[in-house]
Amino acid sequence: MEAGAQAYAEGVSLDWKCGVLAEGLACYRNGEFFEAHEHWESVWLASQEPEKSFVQALIQIAAAFHHLRAGNRAGAVSLLRRALRRLELCPARFAGIAVASLCAGVSEWLSATESAVLPVPAAFPPICPIEAAPDRAPGSGLRS
Repeated sequence: MEAGAQAYAEGVSLDWKCGVLAEGLACYRNGEFFEAHEHWESVWLASQEPEKSFVQALIQIAAAFHHLRAGNRAGAVSLLRRALRRLELCPARFAGIAVASLCAGVSEWLSATESAVLPVPAAFPPICPIEAAPDRAPGSGLRS
């Protein structure tokens, strides 16, 4: 983490099961990166920190792959770097997303994209929503 940067607290969640976040996620998973960016932008514009910077990182990832497909490797590298800097401020799980695995995937793509020698990974970095732990019912603890 860069000096002066503040890590985000855990416990923030966004709803990835419906609405524009879910629509953007479906587009991302289908390789429709420009469309994913468009869906998430409305959430980004309406969000407050720290969610705003987190959603911006997702938008930057989608935009990076859109640029990469258009042949703009330098633009993709720049966007992946900026997204990774934002994501590295997040805990392993943030806003309902598994951030640690996303960071690993973005790092792998960044290395491959920066190097003309390394092969690109087989798949784009997955953005994986995580399920909230269900509340335990009263009396559901272990009995002695």
